[in-house]
Amino acid sequence: MRPFLYERVEAIEEAVRPTAIDVPAVAAPRQFIAGGTNIIDYMRLGVTRPEALVDVNGLDRTAYGRIAVSDQGLKLGALVRMAEAEDNEAIRTGYPVIADSLKLAASRQIRNAASLGGNVLQRTRCLYFRDTSWPCNKREPGSGCAAIGGINRMHAILGTSDSCIAAYPGDFAQALIALDAVVETVGPQGTRRIPFIELHRLPEDTPDVETMLDPGELITLIEVPAGPWTRRSRYVKVRDRESYSFALASAAVALHLDGEVVREARIALGGVATIPWRARTAESLLKGRLLDEAAARAAAEEAFAKAKPSGFTTFKLPLGKETLIRALLETKAMAV
Repeated sequence: MRPFLYERVEAIEEAVRPTAIDVPAVAAPRQFIAGGTNIIDYMRLGVTRPEALVDVNGLDRTAYGRIAVSDQGLKLGALVRMAEAEDNEAIRTGYPVIADSLKLAASRQIRNAASLGGNVLQRTRCLYFRDTSWPCNKREPGSGCAAIGGINRMHAILGTSDSCIAAYPGDFAQALIALDAVVETVGPQGTRRIPFIELHRLPEDTPDVETMLDPGELITLIEVPAGPWTRRSRYVKVRDRESYSFALASAAVALHLDGEVVREARIALGGVATIPWRARTAESLLKGRLLDEAAARAAAEEAFAKAKPSGFTTFKLPLGKETLIRALLETKAMAV
C-alpha cells in the first residue's frame, strides 16, 4: 500500500472541500472513509491510490447516525451501520425488504463496521478490476475489458456495454431502488437531493464514472417514503454459498395487493446488472392482474427481455427469471 494522509473531521464543512480537479468521484485525491470495508481493500491491491482518507466517523451522530421512522417514511443517516439497521424492529416489520437485503450481505463482522452510505457506493467491480495485471476500463480508461471474452461467470447481462460488463455487487441498493428512495448529499456546490434511481450510472463508454456524485460530495441521508407496499416486501438472493458471497441473481419485490390482484408492484434486480436495476416494464405488466405463477413468469420474461448473456453468463438468464418468480410468489404469500 502506498503512503497516504489520514484526516479525521468533526464537522461537515471540514469534510467537504472544493476541488479544481476534473475527475470522477472515485478518482478524487481525497476519499471519504467510514467503515472502510471496500476502499482499504483496493488500496492494499494498488487498484485505487488516494492521496488522503477523510474519516467522517467524527461527524455529529445525531444528524448522520440516526434511524427515524414516521408515518411519512424512513430516514437513515449515512453513518448508520448495516447491522444496526438490520436489527431495527421498525425496519424488520415495516420495511422487510431492507432488513432482508442487509442481513444477506457480506458477514456480520463486516455489517457491524460498514456504513449505509458507504455500502451503496461500493465499487462495481470484478476479478479483472482487482488484478492490476489485466486491462480494465474501469480502473484504467481506454485499456480494454478483459472480462469480455474472459472468465465472466459473475458478470452482468443487463445494462452492459462494449467497455464493461461488471455486475453491481450490492444488495441494499436493490431494496432502495425498489422503494423509490432518495439520497441527500453535501458537496462543494452545496446540498442536493438525488433520486436513488439516478445515483448510479450505466457504464456505456465511461465505466470509470460510476455515480452522479461530484468529487468531494458526501451522502448524508437516505430517505425511503412510506407506502402500502413496504410491509409486503421481500429480498431473495441466490448465490454459490449460503453466506459471504455476491448474488448470482437477486430480486427485491414490494407489492400492494387487493386480494390477489396487483394494485402496484415494485421490482429491482441484482447480480445480473451493471447498476441497481429497476424492472419497470415488468411492474407495469403485473398491475391490475391476478398474481399467480403464470403472471409471475410473464413478468420475469419481460424483466429480462433486453438481457444480453454471453460467454459464461448464459446461465444467469434462466436463473434470474426463476429468482424473480420465486420473489414475487413469496412476497405475495407474506402475512402482513
